[in-house]
Amino acid sequence: MSVPTQGETYSQLMEHVRKAQESCAMMAHLTRDEDIARADAWLHISELFKKMQYKFTELAMGRLN
Repeated sequence: MSVPTQGETYSQLMEHVRKAQESCAMMAHLTRDEDIARADAWLHISELFKKMQYKFTELAMGRLN
């Protein structure tokens, strides 16, 4: 077993967040016909995950204080 690196851990974290964002977007699509308010909530959460990805990248690049 190799010692984990920051780069590998960052990649893994980003992959999980990306999948969560995509899943929320899919939930928004799938619930659109049943409940527009709930679909909009899923879409909002999807957008929050996108913002989280951006902040993680800024942090990893040392730009976030």
